[in-house]
Amino acid sequence: MFKGPFDVSIIKRAIEKKAVSISYVQIRDFATDKHKSVDDHPYGGGAGMILRVDVVARAIRHAKTLHPECTNKVILMDPLGIPFEQKEAKRLATYEHIILVCGHYEGIDERIRTLVDETISLGDFILTCGELPAMVITDAVVRLIPGVLKKEGVTSNESFEDNLLEYPQYTKPDIFEAMPVPKILKSGDHRKIQDWQKEEAINKTKLLRRDLLLRRKRV
Repeated sequence: MFKGPFDVSIIKRAIEKKAVSISYVQIRDFATDKHKSVDDHPYGGGAGMILRVDVVARAIRHAKTLHPECTNKVILMDPLGIPFEQKEAKRLATYEHIILVCGHYEGIDERIRTLVDETISLGDFILTCGELPAMVITDAVVRLIPGVLKKEGVTSNESFEDNLLEYPQYTKPDIFEAMPVPKILKSGDHRKIQDWQKEEAINKTKLLRRDLLLRRKRV
């Protein structure tokens, strides 16, 4: 599942430049029965299958040996985790070695939580597996690593920085179906342009994400 998304664009170039290294650990490789079982029925009954703690433990311990010189941060992809936001991406980008544990099936044996440092969720919804959130988090984190993007500082004015959405941006043509590019952006007056961008960022946030402005006031 990972090789398609990670073989293109920014992540592919980051790997080629050795700015980041991505390894894959197949949990099934650490099963001990002939069927390579990683799950079983939950005690007490219930629908679905539960990931086994012993199999996942062996997989995590193996993952830690891949970069023994680094400090490990083990993160479980789970709906019960903290919501993933840009501030979390920035925090994770400072770690040496992140191990993302992808859940599957109905859920996990609760004891797996003792093997991880934290849990992260993409939001209040359920997916079929943890691989998809792991891809999203990897993409968000990798682009913040120094040297990955061509232009330094390109991420500093993006949406969610300073609890604001990004200001509107335009390119050619100057006029499209009676909609012109704002004159201020072609004025060459950088101070006025910056003031306009700040004002438009606030206006857009007020219109679309008023909750972010409330956070900004609290800070």
